[in-house]
Amino acid sequence: MGRYACRRPPFPGECAIATSSSPPTAVAVELQGITKRFPGVVANHDICLTVRKGTVHALVGENGAGKSTLMKILYGMQKPDEGTITIHGEQVSYSSPADAIVRGIGMVHQHFMLADNLTVLENVVLGSEKLYGIGAKARKKILEISERYGLGVRPDVLVEDLGVADRQRVEILKVLYRGATTLILDEPTAVLVPQEVDALFDNLRGLKAEGLSVIFISHKLGEVLSVADEITVIRRGTTVGTAVPAETTPKQLAELMVGSELPTPETAESTVTDRPVVEVDDLRLAAPGGGKPLLDGITFTIHAGEVLGLAGVEGNGQTELIEALIGLEHADSGVIKMLGEDITSWTTRKRRESGVGYIPEDRHRHGLLLDAPLWENRILGHVTEKPNSKGFWLDPKAAQADTERIVKDYDVRTPGIDVTAASLSGGNQQKLIVGREMSHAPKFLIAAHPTRGVDVGAQAQIWDQIREARREGLAVLLISADLDELIGLSDTLRVIYDGRLVADADPASITPEELGSAMTGAASGHLEHTEDGA
Repeated sequence: MGRYACRRPPFPGECAIATSSSPPTAVAVELQGITKRFPGVVANHDICLTVRKGTVHALVGENGAGKSTLMKILYGMQKPDEGTITIHGEQVSYSSPADAIVRGIGMVHQHFMLADNLTVLENVVLGSEKLYGIGAKARKKILEISERYGLGVRPDVLVEDLGVADRQRVEILKVLYRGATTLILDEPTAVLVPQEVDALFDNLRGLKAEGLSVIFISHKLGEVLSVADEITVIRRGTTVGTAVPAETTPKQLAELMVGSELPTPETAESTVTDRPVVEVDDLRLAAPGGGKPLLDGITFTIHAGEVLGLAGVEGNGQTELIEALIGLEHADSGVIKMLGEDITSWTTRKRRESGVGYIPEDRHRHGLLLDAPLWENRILGHVTEKPNSKGFWLDPKAAQADTERIVKDYDVRTPGIDVTAASLSGGNQQKLIVGREMSHAPKFLIAAHPTRGVDVGAQAQIWDQIREARREGLAVLLISADLDELIGLSDTLRVIYDGRLVADADPASITPEELGSAMTGAASGHLEHTEDGA
């Protein structure tokens, strides 16, 4: 077992950290005795975190453990009720993120904050025009940083033309441009394929080599152990301890985080029947203004009790396919049937009422009303269905009671159902959405990244819910950037590339690395290339 520091510091106001065999280095950031209270909940209690200069320090914990609150405090978005922040040996106090940026703290959020209609250069300099201007001097600085850290960023490309991995590198460059010496990366690998993760880790090693420090927040414990120099575990708002990766296993970390073993998505038994639930035939969607189609002849069938996994790098047609299936976008040609009935022209509301469940890929844009209370979010997308309505009228009391049930059954960490969705951590927002969708016994579930941003305990629970519904005849379209999840849960695997289904894979034999290669257009020995993808 790795060496763990005590949860409470050995002396008042002093944090302990685990030691390793490597020589000690200077401390970049030290948080001592951080406590933050909100009405009805203590988000952080007496937390200690010490990040050494030139290291990657991972911060792990279950959803609602207090990681986001702690990082918002370090980044100046919130003020602690108790405790101190020390940056490079100097105790500081912030009034805004601008103060943190001046002190060399930069944060790359899980949901990227880039303007699609601007170039990379424009996004990077936005708000920091006084540093290097907006012209040749800024472009020179961007290229210099890009080359120094191996980011490969091109200043004049529109952000809307970049893939997710390139957008992430732009976000990293943006904080480096502002002079960050300590970077906070929130779930940086959530939407990356294995090859992109490897490239990111190479970038992090480059940052370390230059003496920069990285705080790496993740739920993927295998990745944490491979990239981190030290790992701090938080549980229920309190520091459990700091581990040395070389002496720790994913199982031990999982037990520290949630008190249970690391879950696995593997599904042993097959429940696939011969009854088609969803049939999609030759679905096509043209790109605005012409050019390469966004969807090009998509054809597949999902049977009752079957999980069809769709693998692809983001931006290859998954979003457009989801929108066509849920009714947010209407294809130019092709047919969508559910239980034998043509639903191609149906409205989103009619599809939902007929049994289409939807876990959206972007919970903030399509899954929640962030400023509305939890019980109103429970109604979202199911306004006309029980228990939310009684005849033509909403039934708030019944919706509130059912929200209480979802909160309990899905372990949504919240002080109550009247708080806004924005007040929950990302993982707890996701659990609320999953609970809402599974509560209506869907016939067909579109699950886009259903466990993105959730901890291992919640992940296992969501997997169990999908497996149970699958046993009861649910048809599932599963889209996920977690390739272990995709392989483990799927009965059938297909690869989407450039808006086309180009290959089939056997979940029983394919590896994440092989699947990741296929997603980028490379061939694999465990893939059967379809006629359209030949």
